[in-house]
Amino acid sequence: MTATPSGANSSRRRIVLLLIGIPIGLALLVPAMVFAFIAPAIGSGPSNLPIAVSGPAPVVEQLTATLDTAQPDAFEFRTLDSADAVRESVFDRETVGGISFGADGAVTVTVASAAGTPYATLLNGVAASLRQTGATVTVDDVAPLGVDDPAGAGLAALGLPLAFGGIISAVLLATQLRGRPWLKLLGSLAASLTVGFAVTAVLQFGFGTLDGNYGLTALSLSLGVAAISLFVLGLESVLGFAGLGIGAVTMMFLGNPLAGMATGWQWLPAPWGAIGQALPIGASGTLVRSTAFFDGHGAGTPVLVLLAWVAAGIVLVGVAALRDRRRRDALRAPTTRDVPVTA
Repeated sequence: MTATPSGANSSRRRIVLLLIGIPIGLALLVPAMVFAFIAPAIGSGPSNLPIAVSGPAPVVEQLTATLDTAQPDAFEFRTLDSADAVRESVFDRETVGGISFGADGAVTVTVASAAGTPYATLLNGVAASLRQTGATVTVDDVAPLGVDDPAGAGLAALGLPLAFGGIISAVLLATQLRGRPWLKLLGSLAASLTVGFAVTAVLQFGFGTLDGNYGLTALSLSLGVAAISLFVLGLESVLGFAGLGIGAVTMMFLGNPLAGMATGWQWLPAPWGAIGQALPIGASGTLVRSTAFFDGHGAGTPVLVLLAWVAAGIVLVGVAALRDRRRRDALRAPTTRDVPVTA
């Protein structure tokens, strides 16, 4: 009777595990992906949106009470001293819109389309309702979108190029420069700058989506790509190819749907919008909006977030390089048997 080689048994077990594991894994992963992309969109809407208001106290109180009754918990009103203060608040990205009542009864509704088209649409609806009461209403868009892309389609689609540029650069560098950690870092930075300037050129000069200083906007986008690329590289350096998978899933299926690229992050249900802003794609979207349309206002927090992801990636690559160097040194170290014995 001939015994079956252990290698053949091992191969069969591996095939059986693959045939069972792959369908089960996909059955778990694909619905999770569907949930990640659809759940934020379904739950989106106005909730505690920061709105600046100014004017005579009785008029402001009546307006806020009316809006709270019509849409409970939709707005968080912040009363300011003047129409100029309201406008400044919106442009500084402290609020998503504003309503100001003048002494003559005229009303100014301040919007910033570049912050997110749903906010502007909502406030334009408020302006239309005020006109129906006989008030003279002016809508002031302090940060309009580009005339060639008034719907902001380019901004809405920016998440995928950001994720793809960062992930694919990390994959290529990890596979082609194995054992060369510092060259990986250099290559990631170079790739990020190239992608950032190229994508910004397409959006600004090709489609007219972006406005403002091209160089600063391109650097903002490059920082976002670098945050993704370097962190994924760091995970790969520490965990191997599993790190590439974890990084890609995190950025594509968590960071992208929570970024609020199409709407602005406050439109997403709490706390998902805030979580998205702590991830590279969400922070990149906010930074690009701030740089391209708001003269840099509101850019401080996303810059810090992206730098933190960049630093984390560099640290992970450095830790892995130090670990690998110690392993090589240990292998080269002489053992007791290697030391010659003298009389």
